Order: sequence, then structure tokens, then C-alpha cells
Amino acid sequence: MIKYSLLFICNFIFVVVLSQSQASIVLQTKNTHLVLTVGNNHRLYQSYLGARLTSPGDLEKLSGGREVYLTGGMENQFEPAIRMVHADGNPSLELEYASHTTEQKENVSYINIILKDPVYPVKVQLQYRGYFNEDVITCNATIQHHEKKPVRLTQYASSLLHFNAGTYWLTQFHGDWAREANMVDEQLTNGIKNIESKLGTRTNFYQTPAFFLSLDKPATETSGELIAGTLGWTGNFQFTFEIDQRNQLRLRSGINPFASDYTLNPGELFTTPEFIFTYSNQGKGQASRNLHRWARNYAVLDGKSPRLTLLNNWEATYFNFNETKLIELFDGAKQLGVDLFLLDDGWFGNTFPRDSDKAGLGDWQENKSKLPNGIGRLVAEATKRGIKFGIWLEPEMVNPKSDLYQQHPDWILRLPNRAVHLARNQLVLDLTNPKVQDFVFSIVDGLLTKNLGVAFIKWDCNRSMTNAYSAYLKEKQSHLFIEYTRCLYKVLDRIRARYPHLPIMLCSGGGGRTDYGALKYFTEFWPSDNTDGLERIFIQWGYSYFFPANTMAAHITSMGKGQSLKFRTDVAMAGKLGYDIRVNEFTPQELQFSQEAVTTYKRINDVIWQGDLYRIISPYEENRAVTMYVNDKKSKAILFNYILNVRRKDIFTRVQLQGLDAQKKYRFKEINLFPGTKANNPDNDKVFTGDYLMTVGLNLTPGKVLSLTSNVYEITEE
Repeated sequence: MIKYSLLFICNFIFVVVLSQSQASIVLQTKNTHLVLTVGNNHRLYQSYLGARLTSPGDLEKLSGGREVYLTGGMENQFEPAIRMVHADGNPSLELEYASHTTEQKENVSYINIILKDPVYPVKVQLQYRGYFNEDVITCNATIQHHEKKPVRLTQYASSLLHFNAGTYWLTQFHGDWAREANMVDEQLTNGIKNIESKLGTRTNFYQTPAFFLSLDKPATETSGELIAGTLGWTGNFQFTFEIDQRNQLRLRSGINPFASDYTLNPGELFTTPEFIFTYSNQGKGQASRNLHRWARNYAVLDGKSPRLTLLNNWEATYFNFNETKLIELFDGAKQLGVDLFLLDDGWFGNTFPRDSDKAGLGDWQENKSKLPNGIGRLVAEATKRGIKFGIWLEPEMVNPKSDLYQQHPDWILRLPNRAVHLARNQLVLDLTNPKVQDFVFSIVDGLLTKNLGVAFIKWDCNRSMTNAYSAYLKEKQSHLFIEYTRCLYKVLDRIRARYPHLPIMLCSGGGGRTDYGALKYFTEFWPSDNTDGLERIFIQWGYSYFFPANTMAAHITSMGKGQSLKFRTDVAMAGKLGYDIRVNEFTPQELQFSQEAVTTYKRINDVIWQGDLYRIISPYEENRAVTMYVNDKKSKAILFNYILNVRRKDIFTRVQLQGLDAQKKYRFKEINLFPGTKANNPDNDKVFTGDYLMTVGLNLTPGKVLSLTSNVYEITEE
């Protein structure tokens, strides 16, 4: 006879189904069930992952499935979640269910499951977190043993999920410098497909660590069954999609084990990063909104707090500036009405002045020729103008032409008996060395202590990890890729302990670091060095699947041939707005437009930063893009309409809006118009029901349509 127990806590239900032969553990969010079952052989199986089952009695019927954390060396012939070589040389591991605990803290449920080897003193704890209202689940593993000598880990996944469908469709994102987050869809076939990085630092350079896996058919924005997954790790990652002879798919996620066998000492804990995923049977759009809410509430530093608009000097000056020129640029920031002026690369180095990217990295003292009165004078002058001051750093890197390199050659990652390989004329500091960690922390702490008014940091990382050898690690070179990331987190933990809410932009030559392992320390990231408005539509579109708008720094620059200032501004407004442009070269009309745009953005940015995103028309499918943000109360929305290219046969039909309340009435009005122009939409400033806007829709581009034009519409409840 089966005994059935329900534990109700707030909106959650922990379900434990008990019998003599099996126990089931159920993790439930608002719309999802994950059911794990203990089999007669005491192993743990995934019995169900999908839409929430409405009848608790249905849970009794679930059993069997596929092993949750497959081991290597036993009967499993597919890619294992874990593979261990014991101290006696035995390369096998068996994991049996031992116990589990459940805990509820407000919106979050915690399930910890202990698995043990029946022969060797090895324990694996699987950790699941369910975020009820956001429909997001995270999972990872902690590995420990108590053998007399160290063991060797050659595989150590964060999770292993199983799927059984007719066909599988993968959406992945890839690119290169200045062309990040390109979206590609493909059908998976039998065998193994990997998405991975082996770059050490700046690991997202070629592959974005995020994907959609659709079941039975390709998912659209509004339909289809899928999971959206990503990894909270700023180092080498790997997602493995393996379809077996029975057409069943295993999804393995975690740190890439490439060149990273890990020697685990007795009693030492090895904790894998969190795999973060959400299930949706309503398409990609719902999955994105789930992740965005989760990110703002739990994953991004100060995700619910306002962000700073800024003016960056890079395009205005590059390395060629001095104190006087910078202070003159402050007036441009004040004219625009932005919150902050950001001083970029080139302000440091004396023995080896930072006049190009060939020298100075590592010598973080103000260049006396450029800044004779130091950073303090710049902070004071910015404050006089009513703006904040921020600064650029690249603290993990060093130029050979630097005092640091000459004084501490043992602090650099470099191969013995090999010529040094440079990238962007620089090398990577060995963060596994505690002295280097102290040095990097001191760069930030010293700057902020000496200059109390510094209000923002742009943290860059412009090269990947070659010369991958650490003098500090000695015989444990296979730990390098893992330890570097762990030690980066140690430094960031120290910084955040002292400066918990300082806004810091995560920059890595563009999209080299875009992950939730890093974003818990950062308020935003720099998606790409490509700020061409047309290209940014595609880049920001790709990132928007997994990251909310308030994390994506989007700057208006002079990049973009044949693009109006309005077009570039409208594109940047869909993210976290900033400027990197020569304000003194604006025409009077362009300056007026930009001032009004900043004012408008500050009025509406709460909807963009905190609202639900609806991607209505994709630039991958049409020669236009339409996106829309809707606030929680469905009382206000901001709609962006971009025309990318016009051909003779293009006919722009009505657009059905999404996310509104069908029963409410809304005023539809174009905003952010260029001085001297008027809205040419006959529906402008008219009132419609939400039902009409979502069912009938509106023509967003009436009359004569030109390539590379744009509209911003404000939709407000009457």
C-alpha cells in the first residue's frame, strides 16, 4: 500500500510518495513539475519534467525514468555526469539514494539530495532550487570523499536532464568580436552536439553559454514546448546534447572538463556552478520573461534598483586626452542631462605611459602628464557640474611594457620553455596566486579609498587565456581553468563586501563575459563593441532571450553608416542607455533631440528595465523588428518599431500587440520625435481597447517607409 504525504508551505507543495520500494521527490513551481524517483535499486531517476500536473494523485503514477546523475565506469555507456578515478585506480562510481531534505524560504524551495557509493566513501549532494513565481529551477552538485588519498575527477556536471520527444530542436547563439549573439536553429540528430568554451577567460567570445531546447517542433515566441538554459559560470563551460539509439536525449551542463582533471583531496568539497533553466509550453517569449524576472529578483546585483545613464569619452578621445580636455567633456555630459561621465582606457602609467594598447597595463597610477592633479580633480570637477564620475579598469591583465611585468614576472600566466604569446599586446595575470588576488583587490580598493567620489567602474577583460601555465599551481596545472574563475570570484567577493552597491559594468571586449556567475557582482554588461544601430538590433535581440534590459548597456555612438541619430538613439533606448559620442559636434537640433531623449528615457525606463518583454516581430524573419515592454500592472507599455530594409515588395501589415489587458483602454502615442517632425501615424494619440490592440492590431509604419527608420510608442492606460 502506498502512503502519500503532502506538505503545504505558502504556495509550494513538497510531495513525498513513500512505499517499501520507492520514494518520489517533487519540485514544483507555478507552472512546472520536476519529479525524481528512487528506484528498487536505490538509484535516483528523473521521472518527469514538464507542465505542472494539476491533480496530486497523478504524482503517484510517476516512476522509473532515467538516472539523474549518471556515473562513469559502471553499466552506463553514454556521457556520464560524473566520472571518478579512486585512489586505488578503480575508475568506477555507483551512486545510491541516501537521504534528502526540503526547506522553504518565502518564494524559494530548496531540495538537497544525498547520494552515496555503497563501496567507496564518496558522497554527492544534488542541490535544487525552485523559484515558484518565476518558474525557474537551478541545480548543481557538491562532490566529497573520505578515501585515504586524493581521487581524480574527470567529469563533474552541474546537472543531467532527460527528454523523450519525437524530435529535438536547438537554438544556440554564437559569434566573434563585434558580431556577438547570432542566433542559429537546427534539428538535433543522433550522436553528440556540444556547445562549449576552452578559452579560460573571456570564455563567451565565440559561443554564448545559453540555449533553447525545443521538443517535437521548433518553438516560436508564443508557442511550443521547450526549456531555456544557461550556466552561472564565468569560465570554460560545456553543454552536451546526446541522442541515443532510442531517440532519448540527455542534456549535460557544467564546467568544461577539457584539460581540467581535478585532484580532490579527502574531505575537500568540489561544488559545481548552477545550471539555470525554465520550462515553457508557451514558447520562447514566456521562457525569457521567466528568466528576466528571476534575474532581476535574485541573480543580478541590485536588479530592482535604478541604473545610471552616462557619457563615455572613448570615441571622443581614444587615448589622446588630458585633464583640460576631459573637463571640457564634462560639460557635454551636463548638457545631455546624463547621470555620469565615464573615463575610459588611457589614464594611467608613467614609466610606460598608456598612450596606446601596447603599454601600461598593470601600472594603475594616474599618468602625471595627462592628469597632473590626479583622479581627485576630475571627481571634483564632475561634482561641480552635478554629475557623477566613473572610471575604466582592466585589472586582470598586464602589458609586457609595464613596471608590474618587470617586477613580478612570476605573476603572469606563461608556459615554460615556450615563446610568450600576446593578444592585444597583453598577458593574463595569474589570479590563482593569492598575492595577485591581493594586488587586483588593492587596485580597486585603493582607487575608491583615495577618490571617494568615484561612483562607477567599467571592468574590462580583453583577452582569452593562452600561455596557460601557472607557476603558483606547480604540479596542479589541470586545476588552472577552474581555479582562475574561483579566484576571480574571491576577489569580487572582497570588493562587494566593502562596496556592496557600487555600479560596475562587466565589459570584456564586448560579449566575452555574459553569464549569471558574474552578474551577481555586476549591475550590467557590455554586449558588444559593435554599436552600429542596425547590428545592435540583432545583438541585443539575441541577448534579450536570457538577460533583462537593465543589464544590457546600449550606447549611442557615431558608428553606423547612413543611420540617423534618432535611429541609433531608439535602438539604445531598448537597453540601458548611454552615450559614447562627441557631443560638441551635435547640431543644435541633434543636441535638443538628445536632451529630450534623455529626459524621456528617464521617465519611461522603469517600464523598459522592469517590464515584461514581448518580441513581436523578429529581424531574423522580416525586414523590421518590433519589441514591447509592459509593466506589471499592464497600465503602461513602451513599443519599439525598427525598419531595417525596404524592398519594393515589402508590405508592412498590422502588428498585433501583446501583454496588455484586453479589458482596459489605452492611449497610443509616438514619443521621442526629432525636433521639427510630427507623428505620421493616423492612429497616433488615439484610444483603443487592449482587446483591439492585441486582436486587430495597428499599422506601425503607415505612408512612405524608409530604410533604417524607427518609432517609439508609449501606450498608457486611460
